[in-house]
Amino acid sequence: MRPVYFVVGWCCFALGAIGAFLPGLPTVPLMLVALWAFSKSSQRFHDWLYGHPVFGPPLQQWRTHRIIPVRAKVVAVATMIASLFYMFVFADIGIGIRVITVLLMAVGAGFILSQPSRVPETGQGIGSGSRSEPRPKAET
Repeated sequence: MRPVYFVVGWCCFALGAIGAFLPGLPTVPLMLVALWAFSKSSQRFHDWLYGHPVFGPPLQQWRTHRIIPVRAKVVAVATMIASLFYMFVFADIGIGIRVITVLLMAVGAGFILSQPSRVPETGQGIGSGSRSEPRPKAET
C-alpha cells in the first residue's frame, strides 16, 4: 500500500499547489491529505512538506491549534454556496440528492466555521504538549 499512499500524496500535493493560485480549489485540505499520505509512505516527504516554507506553516498551525484561517473559511463556505446555487438552478438532480447534498455541506460548513481562526492567546495547542511529540507517561 505504500506506493498507493505515495501516489495519493503527490497527487494531492499537486492539486493543492495548483489551488494556491486557482480560486475554489482548497489548498490546505489537499495538503493535509498529502501530509497524511506521506506519513504512510515516506517519512522523508512528510518531513519535507511539513517543513516547507510556503505550505508548512498552515499544516503546522492545523496540527498544533486546529486553526482554519478566515480567508479559507470564506472561500470554503462561498464555494459551497455557489455549488448549491448551481445545483438548484441549473442541474437536473432529484430532490433526494439535493437534500443529502445540502445536509452534507451544512455539516462541513459547521465544522469549518467551528474551528478557531487564530492561535489562542495562551499559546497552547489542543491538549497538553505538541501533537508531533509523544506525551510523557504519568508516573505510577
